[in-house]
Amino acid sequence: MNKEHQKLAVFQDKNIRRIWHKDEWWFSVIDVCEALTESLDSGAYWRKLKQRLNEERSEVVTFCHDLKLRAPDGKMRETDCANTEGLFRIIQSIPSPKAEPFKLWLAKVGYERIQEIENPELAQDRMKLLYEQKGYPQDWIDKRIRGIAIRQNLTDEWRERGVNNPNDYAILTAEISKATFGMTPSEYKKYKNIPDHPNKNLRDNMPDLELIFTMLGEKVTTEISKQEKPKEMPEHKKVAHRGGRASGNARKEVEKELGRSIIEKSGSKLLKNG
Repeated sequence: MNKEHQKLAVFQDKNIRRIWHKDEWWFSVIDVCEALTESLDSGAYWRKLKQRLNEERSEVVTFCHDLKLRAPDGKMRETDCANTEGLFRIIQSIPSPKAEPFKLWLAKVGYERIQEIENPELAQDRMKLLYEQKGYPQDWIDKRIRGIAIRQNLTDEWRERGVNNPNDYAILTAEISKATFGMTPSEYKKYKNIPDHPNKNLRDNMPDLELIFTMLGEKVTTEISKQEKPKEMPEHKKVAHRGGRASGNARKEVEKELGRSIIEKSGSKLLKNG
């Protein structure tokens, strides 16, 4: 099953889109072509290479699958992807001095993921290190990591109930956010002046209380879903709204006690050097 778990990997300053599919990483072939050839049109390069491989009756192309990855415009689009074995075969067909370093990088990326499956704490340690290097304070990092775990529990619950489409995840997440903060994630980004780009994460710009109420909304949604076991999207939306509403009501009570909104316009003060 496709876990819809997507990340960017980086090879020599080149972003490589990837997705966790059928219990292994699948990488965007176009991104790999760009990283190895520095072609001005990596899509055209791959189409031409694929045509040649087909004419040669190579089995390499059969290793590719169309999987939905986020395009530069932010939309999910089907993209030729290959797993590690498939990429090794494709790389053999690309004349590039970067081929060998890329093979080593590819093997390392795959090995790290296997390690993380066997010991999930390694993934958390790597993430903590990344946030530390960016300059976030330790107490914030601890909340952010906890929030990631709660989010994962929620998406696992949705998946268990038959929700597998990334667009449906976005709809349900927006439902929780709207009920918690009065804004959808995209509206929230605009409020905080965060560029609407996949690499600009809203939660990385949330101070402690915003993270806490985000976690609360998602945790309550998870618990309601486990209890009521919704089957159709309309039911899931109602559950998401109720989970977010519970968090939203708690947020309003806190704001009443503090005499101010807990939603901050900028997340730059989060960084030690910001």
